[in-house]
Parts: sequence; C-alpha cells; structure tokens
Amino acid sequence: MSIESEVSLDGKKLTISIKGRFDFGSHQAFREAYERYYKVPESYVVDLKETTYMDSSALGMLLLLRDHAGGDESQVRVSNSSPDVRKILAISNFDKLFDIS
Repeated sequence: MSIESEVSLDGKKLTISIKGRFDFGSHQAFREAYERYYKVPESYVVDLKETTYMDSSALGMLLLLRDHAGGDESQVRVSNSSPDVRKILAISNFDKLFDIS
C-alpha cells in the first residue's frame, strides 16, 4: 500500500493516488496526504487506478476528506475506480456525495 499526493502548479487541485489496499491501515497516510498542505485546494481527486481492495473504513476516510474539503460545498472526485469499487460506492450512495468516474 502506498499513498501519494500531488498538488497542481497553481495550488488549486490536489490529487491523491492510492496503490494497493485502501483499508484501515491506510488511515494515517491518507489523512497526511491532504492535511499537510498549508493552503486548502479548491478541488480534490482521489485516483483509484491502482487500488486493489477497498473496505468500509476507506469509505469513512473519503467522508473525512469531504468534510475537510468543505462538506456539501466540496469538490471531491473519485476517479479510475474499478467496476467492483464503483459498485461499492453506488451501494453506499457515495455517487450522491462524490463525482465518480
């Protein structure tokens, strides 16, 4: 498991890439990926292209990110999710809270 974050040159977008398992063991690294920036970005992208597994604690972590980003006013996109992950997100009604692609 590894989590990498990259802020755009203008500082307006933060992309968090998750490789491997996205579960409770990722909690600390995931929070650090978005909390360490002094300036809060306008939008966030959680890239799941290389995510092999996701559990309910990962859903909770996505909610924490959404709250950090501004709650209902936040711009958080979950991208490159596999069909299985999309199904989990849809069953959990996360498609109502996040832009999922």
